[in-house]
Amino acid sequence: MRHHDKNKKFGRERNQRKALMRSLAVSLIQKGKMRTTEAKAKAIRPFVEKLVSKGRVGGVAVQRLVAERLGNVLAARRMIHTIAPQYKSRTGGYTRIIKLPRRIGDGSPMALIEFVVEIKESKPEKAKKK
Repeated sequence: MRHHDKNKKFGRERNQRKALMRSLAVSLIQKGKMRTTEAKAKAIRPFVEKLVSKGRVGGVAVQRLVAERLGNVLAARRMIHTIAPQYKSRTGGYTRIIKLPRRIGDGSPMALIEFVVEIKESKPEKAKKK
């Protein structure tokens, strides 16, 4: 039976896995997108999306919470002040995963994870009648 193995372990101990998730999240927040293995992209997605959801609320307590989860104050500020406000009107799905060709060296399935860019629709202005 496969009880209690919902998390991907990546062949690492708990503290190493936590450090990996933090570093992947910080890289995604700083760069906006990154290329990684498909398994890591799928694992980091819920971690980052929960931080964006918390960041949408804003405030000092939220900033401290995000900084604690990320382990990086500058990345937490960027999340709270620049990334999260872009998704105020969106209810979820802040990231997308795009599958890429397999890695040459070992054949690992690769993926690109990035933040979804919010496109604001503008209505065309009607010509004024004279």
